[in-house]
Amino acid sequence: MSDTRPDGDGRAGPGEPGAGLGNAVRRRRRALDLTLASVAERSGLSVPFLSQIENDRARPSMRSLQRIADALRTTAVELLAASNAADRSVDVVRAKDDSGLAADTGVRPLVRGSHQMHALEFTGAQHADREFLHGNDELMYVADGAAEVEADGRTFRLERGDTLYLTGGVRHRWRAASSDTRVLLVSVSGHGPGS
Repeated sequence: MSDTRPDGDGRAGPGEPGAGLGNAVRRRRRALDLTLASVAERSGLSVPFLSQIENDRARPSMRSLQRIADALRTTAVELLAASNAADRSVDVVRAKDDSGLAADTGVRPLVRGSHQMHALEFTGAQHADREFLHGNDELMYVADGAAEVEADGRTFRLERGDTLYLTGGVRHRWRAASSDTRVLLVSVSGHGPGS
C-alpha cells in the first residue's frame, strides 16, 4: 500500500536504495543541535513525518525537502549531495537510479555527492510558489516544453533549447509552462555546509 500525501510525498519500503537522504537530514539537524520538534516547527511538517524521513521510511517531495532544508539553514541540493558521500572523479548516474525522493516528485539529481557543480532535472509540473536566492551562479536549460522565469524584476519565457544564466544573488522563481516540460538546472556549489 502506498502512502501518498497532498504534496507528493510517498513511503519508501525497507531496504530500498536512496537511504542516504534520511541520514543526511539527520546529520545536518544534529550538527545544528536541533530537535525534530524544532525542525517541524520551522518547516511546517509533522514530527512523525520528519522521523519517517530520517529513518528512510518516507521519501519527501522536492517541496518538502526544500522546507526541511530551509529549517536546517541549507538547500535541498546540498542535502541531496550529502546523501551520497561517495564522491567519485568519474560517475555515471543512470536514469533509473533511485534519488531518495518521492517517485512522483519530478526531480532527479544528475550529479551525486558533494562537488563544485550541482545539476537537477525537473520534469512535468513545477510551480512558481517559491522564490530562490543562491549565492552562486546557475544555468537553466529547457530540454522540452517551456518554462517561465521571474528574475531581476522581469519575466522570461523559455522554449525548448533556450538557456537562462543567473549570477549569484539574483532572486528568482520559475514554473513549467506545459506538462511536458523538462528543465535542467546546473549550479555552482558553495564551499561549506549549508552554503
